[in-house]
Amino acid sequence: MRPRIVSGRDVFTGKPLVVAIEDGRVQAIDEGSGEEPAWIAPGFIDLQVNGYAGCDLNAEILEADTVIALAKRLAATGVTTFLPTLISAPEETMVRALRAIAAARGADSLAAYAIPFVHVEGPSISPEDGPRGAHPREAIRPPSLSEFERWQSVSGGLVGMVTLSPHWENALDFIAALTRKGVLVSIGHTQASAERIHAAAEMGATISTHLGNGIARNLPRHPNPIWAQLADDRLTATFIADGHHLPADTLKSMLRAKTIARSILISDATALAGMAPGSHRAAIGGDVELDTDGRLTMRGTEMLAGAALPLKDGIAWAAASGVCTLADAVRMATENPGRVLGGRGGLRAGAKADLVRFTLDPESKRMTIGTVLIEGVEQE
Repeated sequence: MRPRIVSGRDVFTGKPLVVAIEDGRVQAIDEGSGEEPAWIAPGFIDLQVNGYAGCDLNAEILEADTVIALAKRLAATGVTTFLPTLISAPEETMVRALRAIAAARGADSLAAYAIPFVHVEGPSISPEDGPRGAHPREAIRPPSLSEFERWQSVSGGLVGMVTLSPHWENALDFIAALTRKGVLVSIGHTQASAERIHAAAEMGATISTHLGNGIARNLPRHPNPIWAQLADDRLTATFIADGHHLPADTLKSMLRAKTIARSILISDATALAGMAPGSHRAAIGGDVELDTDGRLTMRGTEMLAGAALPLKDGIAWAAASGVCTLADAVRMATENPGRVLGGRGGLRAGAKADLVRFTLDPESKRMTIGTVLIEGVEQE
């Protein structure tokens, strides 16, 4: 069988490339010739996905078929790896969801590959209005190692990342315990002091969840939780680049402070991402309004209820808005999250053939996906 050939402009260098793929791996990467209309990049990696195109991971009862459908729909947007993200909910709801995700991975090869583990966002976040965001107050509770062990028991050890607020009295011990187990700990939805944030990093926290969001609307000029997380070089920050969660100037400044190397773009997409604008009832936020520009808010408020754009459009918006170069936007959605996951997110000989071929429209600030390969298999 002859190798599969994919050509395009290297998103990092601008030079034409020819990629040969065989048996699910990149066999060779050679320099191409002539004009290439499309860009070629590693497959996108999204560390925070609550849902997409009607698939809701935070539904009261999650089915394995929904998870499988989500993996397929995300693949069509160029996402070849993602972390299903469960928000704060009663333990029984979270346990059912974890069982469903584990069942999906056991039943479907795409889901098994695309989902390396689960991101649990909560339930040990701030209970205060503002930093709590759209998480239900009644579901917030202190960190519990015994509850975490129950999550792992029902899912086969599938929880690999936990977002929490380090303000809880037992948070530092909890962070240290999870770190010893190889679980990624992220700081988010917090009003914690700078001292507690730095202490959390000392205990093993390595990520900041959607920095600049999930925080009080009004903050002291200094110190505050944003400055502390930007300044701590032990923390890699994730950012929602949709033009609603962070204005262009804000994100540009935060990237300069954090550096591209310690920054990751995420979608934080909900089930309403990719759906028609209007009034909706959602698991995250309850009664919500989805505007034509993708802004999703809790009805009657300015409070955001998650995001409604896929990662591909976040990449496009960041590049087209002058926040960063296209190469850096893609790097923050491929190489950087891939490093967090232990090595995905690259396009090199011998690696798994996860790649995306796309075009970019600077006027609409949107990306059009052409070819998507996951382990060398083309996705529809």
